[in-house]
Amino acid sequence: MTRTLIRGGHVLTMDPALGDLPTGDVLVEDGVIAAVAPSLPVTDAEVIDATGHLVLPGLVDTHRHTWQSLVRGICGDWTLGDYYFGIRLAISPAYTADDVRLGNRLGALDALNAGVTTLLDFSHCNNTPDHGDGAVLGLRDAGIRAAFCYGFFESSPEASRFGEHAARLADFHRIADTHFASDGLLTLGVSLSELYGLPWDRTVAELAAARERRALVVNHTGCVWGSVLTGGIGELDAHGLLGPDIVHVHCNTLDDAEWEAVARSGGKVSISVETELNMGMGRPVFARCHRHGIAPTLSADVISLNSGDLWHEMRFGLGLTRWEATEATNLAGAMPEAVTTTAKEALAWTTVNGADALGLGNRIGSLTPGKRADLQLVGGGAVEQHPRIDPYATLVFQTTAADVRTVLVDGRVVKRDGVLTGVDLPRLTAEADTAADAILGRVRDAGRGARPAAAPRR
Repeated sequence: MTRTLIRGGHVLTMDPALGDLPTGDVLVEDGVIAAVAPSLPVTDAEVIDATGHLVLPGLVDTHRHTWQSLVRGICGDWTLGDYYFGIRLAISPAYTADDVRLGNRLGALDALNAGVTTLLDFSHCNNTPDHGDGAVLGLRDAGIRAAFCYGFFESSPEASRFGEHAARLADFHRIADTHFASDGLLTLGVSLSELYGLPWDRTVAELAAARERRALVVNHTGCVWGSVLTGGIGELDAHGLLGPDIVHVHCNTLDDAEWEAVARSGGKVSISVETELNMGMGRPVFARCHRHGIAPTLSADVISLNSGDLWHEMRFGLGLTRWEATEATNLAGAMPEAVTTTAKEALAWTTVNGADALGLGNRIGSLTPGKRADLQLVGGGAVEQHPRIDPYATLVFQTTAADVRTVLVDGRVVKRDGVLTGVDLPRLTAEADTAADAILGRVRDAGRGARPAAAPRR
């Protein structure tokens, strides 16, 4: 039996029955949280000294296009339309299978470095069967916990290297049989093609394939204004195709009837605050979730725009919810008397809520004995971590990836004292730089612009 004792930290369990321990120990045995208490008399374990640190669950990202880590920040000034044509139809076809594997490894390590121990990988760069294999292997190489959600999107409709949609469905089943025959850190999912981007029968077929395999489903929902694309909630509801196994991403354009259908079905919601605010997708839907009794979750979404951590998403999201709740009061010439959403609630978006959305609430999301040991130590000597008066405020408003000092996934240390373990970082970043140059070179050689030409500003 492998035993690890995290000793003497300020433990934030995110479990209401356990609460917080200003000084506490967490015992891990064979990847499982065995005990949490103010002090544990354990002598036969590796000790991780957590003095001066916050000890909390690893964060959960409910929607990330991990493969895009190789073009980090390229669409910083793009609209959603620019992104669709530039990333989905120009850059994606230029990715090789090795690029997808490297992008997923780089992106997953980026997540782990920031304390994100679980992510939903919305994988829609499966240009060939080898690309799908590369995506799975990249996640596995990194050692992250993830729902690998196989996407059926065709990035080269004029010259597919895959063939008909049926071939993609068959490849999904191959992926399931090849990589998901046994239980492990990776679980199986499906990323639906955007509704009404394909004929309806293909959407039904994708859902049927997912449910045949009891796979998680994720869908870009209601994020394109003035178009039927990403709509279809009413139609899914009418055909009995909604369900608690679907993570609906964005949801900015949904009307009340559509929200009621999502809530009635037990569907989950993932909010990508930075993407939605920066790409013109509309107001993030925290208030709509609250109104319909849906627990919000957060996602980093496109690493081609956003950072790979969730601290930024929490910070922006909490500010947005507080502004939204007080706008009417301000416009009436008054000031609010209290905040409406707390920093602890924001942390719940990325821990217990995220775990439940991925169907993993019984395994991760809180430091509850019996759950898997996915956890992080935040703090240490960094100036922004001192003084630490309110631990939740410190996490949401003060913390960066550099403050995440130690991270465990399934009881295994993947970051120790601020350094990723078993990773040759200079080599990895050099490989990423070389791959990015090659990808963009192929885009240019194909005569594609990575971004549609924009009209000059006046």
